[in-house]
Amino acid sequence: MKLLLVNPNTTDTMTTGMRLAAEAVAAEGTEIVAVTAADGPESIEGYYDEAFAVPALLDAIRAHPDAAGVVVGCFDDTGVDAARCVTGAPVIGLCQAALHAASIVAGSFTVVTTLSRSVPAIEQLVDRYGYARMCRRVRASEIPVLALEDPWSGARDRLRGEIARALDEDGSEAIVLGCAGMVDMARALSEEFCVPAIEGVTAAVKAVEGLARLKLTTSKRGGYAPPRSKTYQGMFAGYGPG
Repeated sequence: MKLLLVNPNTTDTMTTGMRLAAEAVAAEGTEIVAVTAADGPESIEGYYDEAFAVPALLDAIRAHPDAAGVVVGCFDDTGVDAARCVTGAPVIGLCQAALHAASIVAGSFTVVTTLSRSVPAIEQLVDRYGYARMCRRVRASEIPVLALEDPWSGARDRLRGEIARALDEDGSEAIVLGCAGMVDMARALSEEFCVPAIEGVTAAVKAVEGLARLKLTTSKRGGYAPPRSKTYQGMFAGYGPG
C-alpha cells in the first residue's frame, strides 16, 4: 500500500521529520511517499498562508493517482476538502486525526499550537469536527513554526511552559500538539508531563492506513464530488477541471 504524505509548505526539513515519524509507525507493506510543496509559503501560519498552499497540494495529489490514502501534513488541515474532491482515496489532515486520537485516550484535552494567529482556524476545526466540549482551550505558545527547527531559539522551552500552564489552568487530561513541526516531541512530552501528548502525523497515518485497508474511499456524492468542468483564467488556467 502506498500512502502519500504531502507537506503543503515548502520546507523540506519539515517533510523529512514527518516522513521519519510516519515510517516508524507504518505497518509492514505500507510505503510512505513524502512530498514537499513545490510552490507556496515556507510555513503555514494563518489563513493567508493557507490560501497560497492549496494549489501545490492539489498538484502533489494529482501526481500520485495510485496512492491508497493521503495525509495532509499541516495542523490547519489546509486544503483537505479540496483534496477530497480530486481523489477517491481517503484524505485526512493532522488536526482531525489528532483530535480523534485524543478523544479516545482522554476525556478532555488542550491544543497547544504556535502563534496566536493560528488559534481561530484551529478553534473552528475543533468545532467542525465535534470536539468543542472535550477541548478545554486552544493555546498559542507564540512560537514561529520554523523556530521549532532551531535548537537555539528557545521554542521548545516555551512550548513546555505553555503545556505546563495548560495542565494547571485548564485541567486537561491530554495535550494535542498543534503543529507538524512538533512531530518529534510527543513521546518525550508524554513522559515529562505524565499525560498523553498527541501529534497529528502518526495519528493521521494510522487513521488513513486503516481506512485504506478497509477499502473505504471518499464519497463522490455531494460536497466531495469531482469539480465540474469549467474554464479557469489567468495564472490558474491549468487548474480548470477537465
